[in-house]
Amino acid sequence: MPPTLASLVHHSALKLTVRAGEDRLDVPVRWAHVSELADPVPYMEGGELLLITALKLDAEDPEAMARYVKRLVGAGVVGLGFAVGVNYDEIPKALVDAAEQEGLPLIEVPRRTPFLAISKAVSAAIAADQYRAVTAGFAAQRELTRQALNAGPEGLLAALATQVDGWAALYDASGAVVATAPEWAGRRAARLTADVQRLRDRPAPASSVVGGPENEDRVELHSLGTGRRPRAALAVGTAAALGTAERYAVHSAIALLTLTTERSRSLHEAEQRVGAAVLRMLLAGEPDHARAVAGDLYGGLLDAPFRMIVAEPVSASAARAHADAHARVPAARPGPAAALAAADMGGDRLGGLAESMESAAARSGEAVLVVPDGERLVALAGDGSAAVAAAVEFAGALEAARSVPEQSAADEDELVVGVSAPAGPIAAAAAYKQAEQALSVARRRGRVLVQHDQLAAGSVLPLLADDAVKAFADGLLRPLHEHDATGRGDLVASLRAWLSRHGQWDAAAADLGVHRHTLRYRMRRVEEIIGRSLDDPDVRMELWLALKATSTD
Repeated sequence: MPPTLASLVHHSALKLTVRAGEDRLDVPVRWAHVSELADPVPYMEGGELLLITALKLDAEDPEAMARYVKRLVGAGVVGLGFAVGVNYDEIPKALVDAAEQEGLPLIEVPRRTPFLAISKAVSAAIAADQYRAVTAGFAAQRELTRQALNAGPEGLLAALATQVDGWAALYDASGAVVATAPEWAGRRAARLTADVQRLRDRPAPASSVVGGPENEDRVELHSLGTGRRPRAALAVGTAAALGTAERYAVHSAIALLTLTTERSRSLHEAEQRVGAAVLRMLLAGEPDHARAVAGDLYGGLLDAPFRMIVAEPVSASAARAHADAHARVPAARPGPAAALAAADMGGDRLGGLAESMESAAARSGEAVLVVPDGERLVALAGDGSAAVAAAVEFAGALEAARSVPEQSAADEDELVVGVSAPAGPIAAAAAYKQAEQALSVARRRGRVLVQHDQLAAGSVLPLLADDAVKAFADGLLRPLHEHDATGRGDLVASLRAWLSRHGQWDAAAADLGVHRHTLRYRMRRVEEIIGRSLDDPDVRMELWLALKATSTD
């Protein structure tokens, strides 16, 4: 530890004597400084032992000494050394009283002890402390390296927590806790998710200090990774600020964990290439070959029902235009991690979706296959898995962000996602087609995510909102609307009533309040105007869909 006033007083060669402030000798001394200025405060940084002979001080004036000592204490001076036998044979009472009043340690320096000896003692103690810190830091580095090689990140965290006499936690890129040491620190680490997420806004490497509530730890957060976006984060919690040795240990841990994350990135890219091959074989109808290539890496995905997920970017203006043209379906309320990840992708929505799914799968110990496919992203995840839930939650966060102008920049691409119904390896191609169909519907409806099984359970009417369908409906019914506009009849309303009653003349006429012969005449006029027979079921279907499509405006 650094030198203190107590260690200097107990230094046998210095022969120092304490005259005031005996209860404050355990304060560290950053440096010993000689100054005979009447006001040396402008040149103080704090933590100094100030050495004087009172050459320019009226040391016997109580008011002057009270002001002098008060300013020294305010500047952070930790002690005052007064040389006797030079200008004063003993320390004046006015200075002793002022030091006692302010609680400033006052040390008597005998004439035979030069100030240079005190400065040398402080310098030597500081150098020895730094040497011990460096030596301890190298020892910590060796131990952390050994643990990283033998026990992985968990062992490294345990060794780091011991070195700093505190706790340590590792987070993934989404801000979720991956590991902690000791285990009891898990709850504390989980409370820092939002702070970890905020590191993503800053260029790597980034760090911050989080001051917890009273009686809680001081926590340092450090981003990990060498890319544009952090791959992970490290939290270190201690009761006080880190010393030099502890700082060496933390820096060593950051370097080792960064190497681990970069190695993981290379492995991840290799896994993606294997995943792409598995996906191609599944879509080509070769499930047996796909299973052989998947091995232990993705084989578990093919042993249970899975869902195919297809995602691609869409321009923000197109997304909003479709969203404004359709009734917005309330999105699921996103959790904090999904909301932060979705809001912090910097336009890389596909990357954010992949990261959320992979992080969720890693935390749950599940397999997930995520393959970039040009501008698209294709994923295979178990039915009911954490990865599918993460995709839905991420989409919900994007839906929620659309309603908040400051979270939805006009120039950022949006995202559309289609999710298939549960399927097996034999039906992978069909599942891919289902996901594409759901994605197409999501794009038309202005939604972020649509699941294929929701389409079968819902109504066909929202599909009629497509611009092409509306154009067809307008063209088919325009002659009837033009006829009705002349006041020569109400053919559109009559057609709607007749079709809704399945061609039953009496019931439809009663709904309209006209005679059935009048209705028959109107239907003949409809046939004449559109040039098609109402006896044709295809014509009836097209007219009914056209009426429904135009009624949604």
